[in-house]
Order: sequence, then structure tokens, then C-alpha cells
Amino acid sequence: MADELAIQARHLVKAFGTRRAVDDISLNVPRGAFLAIFGPNGAGKTTLLRMLATLSRPSSGTLAIEGVDAREHADQARDRIGLISHQPMVYPDLSAEENLLLYARLYGVADPEARVRELLDQVGLLHRRLDPVRTFSRGMTQRVAIARALVHDPDIVLLDEPYSGLDPHAVDVFDQLIDQIRPGHTFVMVSHDLRKGFSLCTHALVMARGHVVTADSKDALDFDAFERLYRETVGMGVA
Repeated sequence: MADELAIQARHLVKAFGTRRAVDDISLNVPRGAFLAIFGPNGAGKTTLLRMLATLSRPSSGTLAIEGVDAREHADQARDRIGLISHQPMVYPDLSAEENLLLYARLYGVADPEARVRELLDQVGLLHRRLDPVRTFSRGMTQRVAIARALVHDPDIVLLDEPYSGLDPHAVDVFDQLIDQIRPGHTFVMVSHDLRKGFSLCTHALVMARGHVVTADSKDALDFDAFERLYRETVGMGVA
């Protein structure tokens, strides 16, 4: 079973002083799955995602990314991960092409120029490749962020509230891009939007106060049942 898992976490804890933002969480994410993580503000969702992204070291517990021990070999694990956030993590005064070339070279991508042009074409920005990112709309900037996250062809794509601040058209474009890259990738997304997250996921997990309160395959629940379960377990309604 372990060799079929993209992510395997056991008893993860992240403590800040005496407060445990993530408290004894274990999870298995199969390769090719789309796990959506829900919960109210302060539930520990982003803290968990940051540990999965190797941006924050667990206080205790074990974490394997594509079979690599992420605590002992964080650099190797990071090579398998792409992160898309509501913060695009691109340089506004650089062009779209310059941003992607920078990341491609940092990751040691073979033929970075060809890879960057391929990705810019895929996200519909090849015609704007030489323009500074600061001249882009929020939706266009997010498309650059998607290309940045995929430049090294990661196995796992992590999404932290990626729809935050996007207008309806930008949401549609983003959805189309996710559909394009979905085959061959594993996704973990943090979201406040129950309906949107549920529509995308294969597996759903609800957190509250640093704990997992429920986790299941989407096949086991329809949306109405999941929404009721969320209300009952978290008591916050639809965020």
C-alpha cells in the first residue's frame, strides 16, 4: 500500500509554544487523488499544508512524499512538490518569462527556455511573456503562479486557497487549467468553499482545532450529506 501513496503522514504535530496548531494528524493520499481540506479559520489547514510542502518542519511525527522522508530529505521531497497559493510568489518587476526561467534554473530543469515557453503557451500567456507581471490582472498573475508551480513537473500539486480574489472569469480559466494538468498529478487543496472544493475532490477532510474531525472518499457522501456533516462536526456552517 505504501508504494501507492503520494503522501503518507503519521501523527504530525506542529506546536507554537504550548499551542498545537496541528495535533496528531495522520493521513494517506493515494497517487492521482484530489484531497480537499476544509475547516474554519484557525483549524490548522494552512499549517498542515505548509508541512506537506516542506516549508514548515513538524514538531513531531513522520511525513513521506512519494516515498521520500520529508523530515530527513526535505530537498528531495521538495523536488516532487509544486505549490499554488493565493500569494502567487512571483516577482512583479520581472516579466512572466523571466520569473519562470528563474525558477526553472533553480530546479535544474533541462532546456529551461523550451519548458518556459511550453508552460506560458499552456496557460495562455505566451503573447505576454515579455511584459512585467505587475501589469497583469489578478487572474493572469495566478496563471503565472500555476506555471511557476509546474515548471519542474512535480508529482504533487498543493493548493492553498487558490481561488481567493479571482473574478468569475478567472475562476473558469483556473478550472480549465487544473483540468488540463490533473492527469498524472496528485492534488491537496485547502479551501473555505465547501461546494467548490467538494466538486473537485476525490477525498475530503475536515479539520477543527488542529484535529481531523472527519475524512472520507467523496464516493461515500453526496454534497448535501457532506454539508450537514460539516455543520454538525465543526458548527460553523458553510464558510
